Amino acid sequence: MKRLRAAVRSCTGLAQVIGLTLVCCMAAEAAPETVRMDKARFLDKCKGAYAGQMIGVSFGAETEWAWGVDGFLWQGQPNLGELLPWKPERISNALKQDDCYVEMTFLKALEQYGLDITPAQAGKAFAATKYELWHANLFGRENVRNGIMPPRSGNPRYNRHANDIDFQIESDLFGILCPGLPRESNRLCDIFGHIMCYGDGVYGGMFIAGMYAAAYLEDQNVRAVVEAGLACIPKKSSYYQCIADVLRWHDECPSDWLATWRKIETKWQDNLDCEPDIKANINAKLNGAYVVGGLLYGNGDMARTLEVATRCGQDSDCNPSSAAGILGCMKGFSKLGPQWTSGLDAIRNEKFSYADYSFDTLIEACQRVAEQVIRRAGGAVEPGGIDVDTAGHYTIPRQSAYPPKKIEQWSKDQSSIFNPSFLKARTHRSPASSFSASR
Repeated sequence: MKRLRAAVRSCTGLAQVIGLTLVCCMAAEAAPETVRMDKARFLDKCKGAYAGQMIGVSFGAETEWAWGVDGFLWQGQPNLGELLPWKPERISNALKQDDCYVEMTFLKALEQYGLDITPAQAGKAFAATKYELWHANLFGRENVRNGIMPPRSGNPRYNRHANDIDFQIESDLFGILCPGLPRESNRLCDIFGHIMCYGDGVYGGMFIAGMYAAAYLEDQNVRAVVEAGLACIPKKSSYYQCIADVLRWHDECPSDWLATWRKIETKWQDNLDCEPDIKANINAKLNGAYVVGGLLYGNGDMARTLEVATRCGQDSDCNPSSAAGILGCMKGFSKLGPQWTSGLDAIRNEKFSYADYSFDTLIEACQRVAEQVIRRAGGAVEPGGIDVDTAGHYTIPRQSAYPPKKIEQWSKDQSSIFNPSFLKARTHRSPASSFSASR
């Protein structure tokens, strides 16, 4: 009997040890690694991101859909001509660019409805805007106005521009609001991206936003930022495969961006975009490849990043805007230098077209929403002094990216699924008129 009791006590003790060990392991697994980020550092990177966007779109604006000396669009060939030299005052051009003001509609909606905003609320906020739009944005907005709500408004059955660049050029916001938090940026992209896009059109936004989210935690390694963005989208998507190709081709030709550009054109440039038989192509993945080309071949240098992203052609103000915004977030505003940012002082209190935000109030709003995102993700906002906006720090849980489980891809035979009967004739734009106006 004594031996039995001893055995029972031994087993009981062992069970307690095992149980305690399991509890400790589960606790360790449940507590994610965190990153501390000073508020001042967040603000510097947030300012750098938006300044980079503004610099990039202003730098490339003169080349967007521009006519070459031979009378043909640069599109379908690299722009190897002379680029207009940068002057700091050119940044004022960004105030009227849709690359900037459209995403501010989404920021305003998040301030109004909060992070649990529904697709319907996001869509109605977009539908209420009065600015001119093109392609996926135009059709998506008109769909919502006609009662075709997200995500159907971006589905190719109702929107033949579903794979276009539109959401990609507006998705910067969601990465800027989600420092080091790619799951949060993907969640927001899923809500807003499906207003006007589907599949690769949405994945392009997730990719860009994912790079911004990673840029908050990475100051120098451009490739690591690109790979972090790529981890946000499904591997089987054509967008992922296109960007993976660019990474591989850069490895093969690390000093020759033009060689990589030619490979992109050979494999990924086709005539199956939203408006066939036109050289101009605003397919999201094609232009996303140019963004990555600018980042990789720029290798941390702002001037070189802008040059390559612009010379690749096609939507050649949107692409340098995305590339420069990501690089600006990596570097931070304070490291960009006056040659790029000194023109901002003259306009920092002017509102962007169709928006309630100036540069300064935009940064303030982004900080407010970003703090909500951090708390939602399980992080913390720690005060640090009298100036609660710039003092203190954020505790941010490290997140690995979770790409969407359900892959969205649609047939290249667009005529077999496009149903135009839903759209009123007054919203139709001919191929010529779609590309004649500035986006």
